[in-house]
Amino acid sequence: MNRAADDSTATAFEQLFRQTRTDLLAYLLRRSPTAEDAADALAETYLIAWQKLDRIPSGEQARLWLFGVARNVLLKRASRRRSGNALVERLAAELRAAQPTPWPADDERRHLLRAALQALSEKDREILTLNAWEGLSPAEIATAMGTSANVVRVRLHRARARLKRQLRRLRPTVTHRRHVASGTRRP
Repeated sequence: MNRAADDSTATAFEQLFRQTRTDLLAYLLRRSPTAEDAADALAETYLIAWQKLDRIPSGEQARLWLFGVARNVLLKRASRRRSGNALVERLAAELRAAQPTPWPADDERRHLLRAALQALSEKDREILTLNAWEGLSPAEIATAMGTSANVVRVRLHRARARLKRQLRRLRPTVTHRRHVASGTRRP
């Protein structure tokens, strides 16, 4: 395309824009949830018009063609909003389902377990919780951690042993506190 043709195309587009923008914007404002959405839809409509400038009918038909484009833009945007809302709702439901149930504050065993887990190394906690809470097998944990299943089995065995030792260390303290609180003595 030469310079004269470029100028002619730009002039034709500018004229089309000037003649139709007010009507199109009013149409989009009445059908959009916000003024910003209407402005975005207007920009998208004119982008499509620019890309298809050679296929736009002449005269009054050009205005009607633009209304058709604007209508299609609104329909696509509404569909994306519905899909996005459905996705957000599904994700929110999955997040609610995935949240661990809160541990009661008065349950000593859970408090004890939580304290024992916190006393372990990050690696031990990770491997134990992947197995116990997430239900992953040693082979699945190995894949998640990028190591072999045999290494995971050994680490899991050792982490369980460390957890048991930690629980034994903490248990007398909890038992003593319970007896002191109830006013009884430990045997």
